[in-house]
Amino acid sequence: CPAAEEPVLLAELKPGRPQRYDWKSSCETWSVAFSHDGSWFAWSQGHCVVKLIPWPLEEAELCKSSERKSRGGKAEARSRGAAKEKTLECGQIVWGLAFSAWPAAEAGGTETTCTVDLPCLILATGLNDGQIKVWEVQTGHLLFSLLGHQDVVRDLSFAPNGSLILVSASRDKTLRVWDLSRDGRQVQVLSGHVQWVYCCSISPDCSMLCSVAGEKSALLWSMKSYTLIRRLEGHQSSVVSCDFSPDSALLATASYDACVIMWDPYTGEQLRTLRHVPLHSAVDYSGEVHTSSLRSVCFSPEGLYLATVADDRLLRIWALELRSPVAFAPMTNGLCCTYFPHGGFIATGTRDGHVQFWTAPRVLSSLKHLCRKALRTFLTTYQVLALPIPKKLKEFLTYRTF
Repeated sequence: CPAAEEPVLLAELKPGRPQRYDWKSSCETWSVAFSHDGSWFAWSQGHCVVKLIPWPLEEAELCKSSERKSRGGKAEARSRGAAKEKTLECGQIVWGLAFSAWPAAEAGGTETTCTVDLPCLILATGLNDGQIKVWEVQTGHLLFSLLGHQDVVRDLSFAPNGSLILVSASRDKTLRVWDLSRDGRQVQVLSGHVQWVYCCSISPDCSMLCSVAGEKSALLWSMKSYTLIRRLEGHQSSVVSCDFSPDSALLATASYDACVIMWDPYTGEQLRTLRHVPLHSAVDYSGEVHTSSLRSVCFSPEGLYLATVADDRLLRIWALELRSPVAFAPMTNGLCCTYFPHGGFIATGTRDGHVQFWTAPRVLSSLKHLCRKALRTFLTTYQVLALPIPKKLKEFLTYRTF
């Protein structure tokens, strides 16, 4: 696989000066998220505020500029029907963000559901005081305040199947499962970590949940029985981020040990280790020890690339079949990253409260990868290994060879 073009910075959003600045409220962008249809972007910009920005960004900016420039009613009428940027005042530092869609059949019934008889988009926000606030995106109305965690809600993950099941990860060392279709009822408390839980991710097929904490192992849970399946052990330091591939066949975990490990979540086998080697020519490390400590990892929508953000001031893009990055971009104080759901670019958040948007390699998936992705969406590793097909084909379908 040839080296990809270096990521280009497309745009950077910076928070405005808060009206009531409180140094205790933090300025970091701990989380960024796109809605699954790519129509909205959420930005935890620090100071207890989340910005909801309609997408694509250019249209939102044009809408804002036309409103500023025009004093007549014509421009206002043109923009009235369009989605507008919103500010959610959360009252606490916002650590985690997650979008989901509220089905039409559930909408419009009570005060705790969407206000229109149509499908609507919701955003869950994990807060510093242990609360989870769930908002209706189109109106900015607060739908739920979920109480139960005793410390910071660090991360959130909705089940991708639209069931309105939400999993939260907290510094109180637990994960909690909520059912928003049942008025936000707490379904389960998952205990097993002995340190702060940093990240959680539900597999696209909704069968598994991965959680990582300030520990050297990641925990894999069943989303059907909410029981522990296995511990994934192999990192040498705290594991801080995790993400499943789009077909659920791979799991990537990122650690302060400067490594990403790709796992087969069904067998627990380590398939590949991606080591973040310092680039001395690009960065002055000033003798720091943990300059390559990882902060975030995410799969591309087609499942052929990974993006990582590390403390060495670099955004890296990796191709699955290679053990070294195919592209780099210099960025300062990176904390999180996520791919646009339709591919083509990556959003990153920084300690300064900024959001940056980078170009990402666009790839035309090969027919064999598309076939593998389609098969692995509904076949486990064990089911593939049981097929009466050649060994090499089994190795390809289970990502033993790329």
